[in-house]
Amino acid sequence: MDVTILGGGIAGLSAAYYAKQAGLSSCIYEAKAAVGGLLDNFVIDNRWVFDNAVHLSFATEPEVRAVFDTVPYYNHPAMSKNWDQGLWFQHPIQNNIYPLTAEEKTDLIVSFLNRPENPQAITNYREWLLYQYGTAIAEKWPIQYTRKYWSIEAENMGIDWIGHRMRRADIKEILFGAMSETVPNTYYVSQMRYPKQGGYRAFIEPLIKEATVETNHETVGINLKNKEITFSNGIKIYYKNLVSTLPLPYLVSITTDVPPAIQEDAKSLFATRIDLISIGIARKDVSPTLWFYIYDEDILASRVYSPSYKSPANAPEGCSSLQFEIYSSREKPQALSSEELIENCLEALEKMNLARRDEIIFTHHKHLPYGNVVFDLEMEKRRDRVISWVEEQGILLAGRFGKWDYLWSNQAFMSGKMAIEKLQS
Repeated sequence: MDVTILGGGIAGLSAAYYAKQAGLSSCIYEAKAAVGGLLDNFVIDNRWVFDNAVHLSFATEPEVRAVFDTVPYYNHPAMSKNWDQGLWFQHPIQNNIYPLTAEEKTDLIVSFLNRPENPQAITNYREWLLYQYGTAIAEKWPIQYTRKYWSIEAENMGIDWIGHRMRRADIKEILFGAMSETVPNTYYVSQMRYPKQGGYRAFIEPLIKEATVETNHETVGINLKNKEITFSNGIKIYYKNLVSTLPLPYLVSITTDVPPAIQEDAKSLFATRIDLISIGIARKDVSPTLWFYIYDEDILASRVYSPSYKSPANAPEGCSSLQFEIYSSREKPQALSSEELIENCLEALEKMNLARRDEIIFTHHKHLPYGNVVFDLEMEKRRDRVISWVEEQGILLAGRFGKWDYLWSNQAFMSGKMAIEKLQS
């Protein structure tokens, strides 16, 4: 093959798609029995469709839309909520503090007005949050959420990843949301798309149909000198050009002749893991919105989404579905059993008055070994040294974990395209 591609997620599928458009032969080698990666889904009792965590598309790139828009989809308003200590808040929470008491709102606003004024002194995510929101808001919500979602303390995170993922604070927005429960949506996009049938995976089905794929081929060795790849099933192949979407630390660990310094940098990189608790409920319209965030410390999940809200085809008629996301990492290990994780989510359902025990049809636990790249302090410097060395060996990188970056599905798609363009240049 002209191009050998390791990993059959959206980035690998995109690389194969653009290789074909360039007249190049390619083959994807995927460790699992099916392609899709994080965008794959699973079906329970042939009726309930669950994605691997929450996925919604707000792609603007013409290349991505040209593929995704061939699939019929729903267009949802980008509205989400937050649950904290018995109260529901619109998102972003600091702009929607209307449900709080007058005393609580006053304390938060005064703290915001007294926040630090020297952005040049910011060296970590905690300091960025204090500068943006003031101590009271920062400690009440985003610092607490960082522990649950990123699995480390905010002071141990950098700030280069933020971009427009976090809403900058504005005194007019905070004051308006303190006095009115009807607040304009300030999310970074206004609409989010989701396939009418087949879960989020349906968006990448056009790519899958175009690709040549070998499943059940887990890469366990790469010999740079011989350009030889070994798979766990004993098969060996030789490559001409190689595109890897494998997790960057794993890629380094299975590659020959890696300098010790690069090995150490790669070992320092880590990502969150996700335990997904999926629940079928014998009542429709259980969820208040597409997805919501949870701040309570006694509830393990940091985020919940509703597949049945995203598309009625994801659940039987008259029923609802929810999926809880519980994050951990090597810095914050998850030692609870499936039964204990499920029980915590059921208790959360009752606490939030979303469903009763006698309405639960089933519960399901799935573990994802990779969730999000963790941006601990100066991670980018270490990552970039690793990437530079890998690329010097002639290996092209793509995808969230191949590039070791915070890429949404549309950005991962574009990274596969760019890998092929780099190969041609």
